[in-house]
Amino acid sequence: MKINLENLRRRAAITSSVRRFFMEKGYLEVETPLCVPEPIPEAHIDPLEAGNGYLQASPELCMKRLLAAGSGPIFQITKAFRKGERGAKHIPEMTLLEWYTPHADYESLMEDCRGLLLRIARDLGLGETLEVKGKTIHLDRPWKRLTVNEAYALYGSLPMEKALVEDRFDEVMGLEVEPRLSGDTPVLLCDYPSPMAALAKRKESDPSVAERFELYVEGLELANGFTELTDAVEQRQRFEEEVALRARLGKSTWPIPEKFLADLPQMPPTAGIALGMDRLVMLFCGTETIDDVLAFPPESL
Repeated sequence: MKINLENLRRRAAITSSVRRFFMEKGYLEVETPLCVPEPIPEAHIDPLEAGNGYLQASPELCMKRLLAAGSGPIFQITKAFRKGERGAKHIPEMTLLEWYTPHADYESLMEDCRGLLLRIARDLGLGETLEVKGKTIHLDRPWKRLTVNEAYALYGSLPMEKALVEDRFDEVMGLEVEPRLSGDTPVLLCDYPSPMAALAKRKESDPSVAERFELYVEGLELANGFTELTDAVEQRQRFEEEVALRARLGKSTWPIPEKFLADLPQMPPTAGIALGMDRLVMLFCGTETIDDVLAFPPESL
């Protein structure tokens, strides 16, 4: 087996840069359990069973409980697990960066993303640009921004509303929309339909969409962030809808996370985001294959 040590060294440098970025901003680095009794109820993410619990797909619920306990701004670099996700850009055991900022919204997260990528590029001696697929991506310029509705109108083969009704939203997004989210800057895809944002706050000016965005660089999804939903009653309803949808799809279900819902009313207004560290390293290493930035791809074990 050939191991790309140069990429692993760059990965370590990127991880160090990420930590400095958040620590200098006053964030607390935290650790939360990998194995949980109830994962987040999400219709299209299948968790991995582990003993009497599940390996987390995200540390989100535990981190929000820390916010409810008064932690202040927090971040974490951790492993997360998704059943059946394997490909050139997917792996069942991934590394996530998550951070949460009290008294902020998704607009501030977009600025965080810009600041973080600029910090990494500068720390690596790349200036304010990133080379991807032979194209120069300018991190210092204003980033392109589209709503999901606008992106569907531009690139989708059917209207967004029809894709939702036919349960084809992810299919059309992945095959038709995402590959065309490119340009000479990163792209911010904003304002997802509320049914596709189970933990995000609805937009006050348009409740049909939620304050959620995803970050793309040359068609590669890098991060998913939103203004957090803090209404425990509405959150319970959305969890129940996700569980019902899983049941209709013939998928396994599990109890709703009651301890999280009990703590949720104490959580301040917050913005939170998950960023794929493996994909971030792929971008800065100039590779299109996730295996190139891993010490041990699963098939090598």
